[in-house]
Amino acid sequence: MRWSDVLNDPSLRNLPYKIELDEHGRILMSPASNRHGIQQAKLVRLLAQMLLDGEIATECSIATHLGVRVADVVWMSSGFQVKYGEQTPYPQAPELCVEILSPSNSEREMEEKIRLYLGYGAVEVWIVNAEGTISLFGAEGKREQSIISGVIMPAHL
Repeated sequence: MRWSDVLNDPSLRNLPYKIELDEHGRILMSPASNRHGIQQAKLVRLLAQMLLDGEIATECSIATHLGVRVADVVWMSSGFQVKYGEQTPYPQAPELCVEILSPSNSEREMEEKIRLYLGYGAVEVWIVNAEGTISLFGAEGKREQSIISGVIMPAHL
């Protein structure tokens, strides 16, 4: 299955799940919770206050060699937008990709997503846990401060 098949399949519309594809074209689904949606909205508001240039998006699809992964929240620069527009899925990861942990997420899955997003061009990846604590990652591994200009990290969401 290709990403365009997922987007055009009427049976997959309005599901209460986040949908991704693995490297074999199989559908992966994660149930969404209200906590997840609230944290997503808080992140969008936080990023909108700090990053005045560029664009913020939720549920952003990114094509990788392991299938299509969908970041919960992303920030993309104006340059990224000019280059890729509204292409779906993006062939490269936006500069900042954020994943909000759900009970169904494994540590291995999150480590893989961090590697994939960074390997496909993200400058930074944030992982938000159930308590709202944000962990930052870059090519060098876990980092204490964001290197994205204008970002001042709160203690938690």
